[in-house]
Amino acid sequence: MAVAAAAKVQEVREITRIERIGAHSHIRGLGLNDSLEARNVSQGMVGQMSARRAAGIVLQMVKEGRIAGRAVLLAGQPGTGKTAIANALASSLGADTPFTSMAGSEIFSLEMSKTEALTQAIRKSIGVRIKEESEIIEGEVVEVQIERPATGEGNKVGKLILKTTDMETVYDLGGKMIDSILKEKVQSGDVITIDKATGKITRLGRSFTRARDYDATGQQTRFVQCPEGELQKRKEVVHTVTLHEIDVINSRTHGFLALFSGDTGEIKPEVREQINGKVAEWREEGKAEIIPGVLFIDEVHMLDIECFSYLNRALENEMAPIVMMATNRGVTRIRGTNYKSPHGIPLDLLDRLIIVPTTPYEEKELKEILSIRCEEEDCQLSDDALTVLTKIALETSLRYGIQLITTSSLISRKRKAPEVEVEDIKRAYELFFDEGRSVQFLKEYQQEFMFNESSDDADMDIN
Repeated sequence: MAVAAAAKVQEVREITRIERIGAHSHIRGLGLNDSLEARNVSQGMVGQMSARRAAGIVLQMVKEGRIAGRAVLLAGQPGTGKTAIANALASSLGADTPFTSMAGSEIFSLEMSKTEALTQAIRKSIGVRIKEESEIIEGEVVEVQIERPATGEGNKVGKLILKTTDMETVYDLGGKMIDSILKEKVQSGDVITIDKATGKITRLGRSFTRARDYDATGQQTRFVQCPEGELQKRKEVVHTVTLHEIDVINSRTHGFLALFSGDTGEIKPEVREQINGKVAEWREEGKAEIIPGVLFIDEVHMLDIECFSYLNRALENEMAPIVMMATNRGVTRIRGTNYKSPHGIPLDLLDRLIIVPTTPYEEKELKEILSIRCEEEDCQLSDDALTVLTKIALETSLRYGIQLITTSSLISRKRKAPEVEVEDIKRAYELFFDEGRSVQFLKEYQQEFMFNESSDDADMDIN
């Protein structure tokens, strides 16, 4: 019976756990202390101390929000944690600060011009914190009286008695308010707020004075103090939206629906100019505050000369966000030209960037990363298996080593083993090639592949 019960619990756990594990889902932040010094292992980040310290300074710049139009380039070999640092920065910023992530090749597949795609990405990375005051009624419900007609037809009428620690008032209720109260299941002893403008009712919880009304209460039951002062109060409500969302809503008749469908299309410059003017007016009146966020462009070498020229101009705008880029290229051709440049970026734009290098991981750092990934993917590895996997990652690549975790776990599960052993890692290594062995295989059997162009027949004239 105990075994059957345990199996059932395991089934329920597997069904309820619907979240997916991504390549960087183990990252919770940059792993810095209060003085912006990087800890060796913290919040899912391992190593890259210098690059993480630099990202911490960028984070401080973003939080202060004073400097606009700064650009950072993360440059390093493949698999050195550039995208991981960007994701860590996004996690550290919090929900209110906009963070937009895109790949350099994305703009060539969108149904709009390249400059429009970059403009929308930039404006998605700039938040506007709008402040407004609303009048609310907040108090503890003393009694709710709802009278229904005996015939079942006609309007409902009712009364609501609310109190604070200082006063008590009776309100007459209309049909809509009665429906809202019935929908929210408001009863005596609840502490509620009523928005006077919209009539929306929000339950804050149960009053502490009514805590003993029931012998038992559910886990969701929240107890709050009875409000003090007057029933009618003015409350400041803060909404955070991006400039792009304001653009879309004002660009067409049903712009709000376009936010959900994703079909925003191109937005006229005149609309953006009007919105910029209105936002500037709100700032002067103290109704709004600009929150510059971060635009992260991965594989930035995929942009062409037109995009680089546009970014050069966009960074000079006072409404520009912090632009963070990442590349794994060395000296290579600038796309759209015949000229070569470091990282495939024009020299005039490189001059605006502060460049943060990332270095290859050491063996002990690779072992720590693989251990964190095993925990994230819920895989148990023996010490010997982890050592072998670390050696494989060191000789091939970290990405290949991470890919072998789940595959070797499935192999061990097939033989009903409690944890992954060295033989499971070896089996997965034999089944799945890394880049080096794949190239070696192609060289060995290249004559048997279709459309092969070996060195011997490269000069042959095919008619």
